[in-house]
Amino acid sequence: MLALAMSAGAMAQSGTYSNMTAYPLPASAVPEEIAAGPDGALWFTDWAGGKIGRITTAGAITEYAPPTPNSDPFGIAAGPDGAMWFTEEIGKVGRIGPPGTIEEFDIPGSNPYGITLGPDGALWFADFAGNKIGRITTAGNYVEYPLPNPNSSPYEITAGPDGALWFTEFTGPRIGRITTAGAITEFPLSDQPWDITAGPDGALWFTQDFANQIGRITISGQFTEYPLPAPQTDPTGITGGPDGALWFTEEGTPARIGRITTSGVITAYPVTAATEGWRITTGPDGALWFTGHYNSAIGRAPACGLGVSATFANSTLTMNFNLGINTPATFAIHLRDASGPFAEPFTKNIPAVVPPQPFTMTWNGFPNLGEVTVQPTLATQPGGAGLGLCSEWTAVNTAQ
Repeated sequence: MLALAMSAGAMAQSGTYSNMTAYPLPASAVPEEIAAGPDGALWFTDWAGGKIGRITTAGAITEYAPPTPNSDPFGIAAGPDGAMWFTEEIGKVGRIGPPGTIEEFDIPGSNPYGITLGPDGALWFADFAGNKIGRITTAGNYVEYPLPNPNSSPYEITAGPDGALWFTEFTGPRIGRITTAGAITEFPLSDQPWDITAGPDGALWFTQDFANQIGRITISGQFTEYPLPAPQTDPTGITGGPDGALWFTEEGTPARIGRITTSGVITAYPVTAATEGWRITTGPDGALWFTGHYNSAIGRAPACGLGVSATFANSTLTMNFNLGINTPATFAIHLRDASGPFAEPFTKNIPAVVPPQPFTMTWNGFPNLGEVTVQPTLATQPGGAGLGLCSEWTAVNTAQ
């Protein structure tokens, strides 16, 4: 198992591991947003390359150039017509259908960023410089709704659980809501919001890069904010994961993929050196897919997390978990000391755990072993490749 192959000396007292894969793009590419398509592939925008990209779940990449060169494609979403719809910062919304045919629709005076499918079967987009929220039908007919406050800079947009569209106002700073009839409500924030997504709990979740936190807003406008444990992690993209948690990207140093349960338990996994996170989505294969904005790559990570913490007192080792995984797996607990792994006191094949489940395990009469690293792992079940999916570890002093 990959996580356990590391030497004891190479492991920090606490840490995480995720079996991520990176798929390189041309060095000139700057991938922005990524979304699952109706064809079982992932589609992304290449801002610097001026192209729309497609990557299969096996990693095969194709790029398509819109008719307008240097159009700065940014947001992308699946439409109701079997095509992918994308924004172009130069004032256009585009459509790409199989087998890569592209149409463009002019939105004069606009600067569209995020785009999403609305509950009314139209595409809705955030017009950043135009300070409007736009709606475009699959026939190309559009309308825009000005925001009540000037210079609000609407940035990202998503469909909410209440039949409305929710969006971020970067310089508001606010979270906005617009009905399909165009009625707008705004909720002030303390700091700039970036990306936004609907959560599995009926609320909206968003990133706050400069504040270094993840935010949550109910459909009635009640906020909760969760500061990230590490400083300057710079959270940017966010999506609902197939394990029932929220997953987000951290473009800080080091770059990471973060996971937050709906109860606020946060875990971060370092990304492979070949990429870093910018925007993120759930793929048709049940994994998390993300864009490497600065490293010209597309990344893939398994949807699993353990949410572990451990304490020792009165000869009792106590471990708290918030475990979630979207596929059957082998859950195991490993123990190691300065010399390396010395015991695997617990292993069990488990079904998918969605949403994440909190539970506690205690070991009474634990021996005096000094400092011990407790490392739970999730791996594919026997009969598969035996590949480690994700792991977390923490050191505990068991001296009596």
